[in-house]
Amino acid sequence: MKKLTDIYKLDEDKLAHSFQDACNDKEFYDYVYGLNVKEEILMKYTSSLEDSFLENKNCKNCKELDCCLNKVLGYCYNAINDRGSITFSYDACPYMEKKLKEDSYKENIDLFELPKDIKDASFKNIYKDDKARVPIIKYFKEFMDHYNDDSKPKGIYLNGSFGSGKTYLIACLFNEMAKRGVRSVLVYYPEFLVNLKSSFSGDFEERRDYVKRIPLLLLDDIGAENTSNWSRDEVLGPILQYRMENHLPTFFTSNLTIDELEEALSTTSSGVDKVKARRITERIKQLTNSFDLISKNRRN
Repeated sequence: MKKLTDIYKLDEDKLAHSFQDACNDKEFYDYVYGLNVKEEILMKYTSSLEDSFLENKNCKNCKELDCCLNKVLGYCYNAINDRGSITFSYDACPYMEKKLKEDSYKENIDLFELPKDIKDASFKNIYKDDKARVPIIKYFKEFMDHYNDDSKPKGIYLNGSFGSGKTYLIACLFNEMAKRGVRSVLVYYPEFLVNLKSSFSGDFEERRDYVKRIPLLLLDDIGAENTSNWSRDEVLGPILQYRMENHLPTFFTSNLTIDELEEALSTTSSGVDKVKARRITERIKQLTNSFDLISKNRRN
């Protein structure tokens, strides 16, 4: 039977041979000895040092983030002299640092039941062949220019055809405002009501109040929900009343005109109440300017 010391000696010899073989590459040799760590320490980490060396070499030849060859996109596996020993860490490359900085605005945007990529919506990517968008974009520019005025500009009620890009357009504005430090939330309204009702015994008021008080709010696809007295009078009404009283810009998208929305809001399983529906649409009119976006379906 081999002695334990003999086994350790064989392992050390194996480590030494692996390290010396790797050091036959002059670039690798220069890299590891540039760490200013003793050789007996270096040889214990040959495999990890080879990974680190390769990733650093990839970074030197990289021209942009999309060209990254490393295991973790935008990050480099670095070896660090830690008081005479070695530690390893994944560090963001300059391209990733730039992207992270550019994307930091997304922390100012919350989404309720809308796809995350809506946070990437940008005016530079909108379709330029649709003149119907021009008045809306002009208004958005005025909105951004005057947002910090004492009397904040109104939001918009944007109605139009399916797939015309209503939500995307407003997301472009909210993303630009987020870059200026303004918080917003984009709410897919029909699903929001479903989730809100399920939380009735829990954090109902907290969720409703969050939406009520956010600086910028989009209620997306309003009118597509199943109207009830509760959704109209205990959810939507208080949200709009608070935002109207506090001059908080509020945006809506819908496939219905405001008159059609009023008709939809008036009818519930309990009957027809045109007065309460009119109260809602009057608040919407106070909060918004109305725009139409009748366009071809961009989703197809």
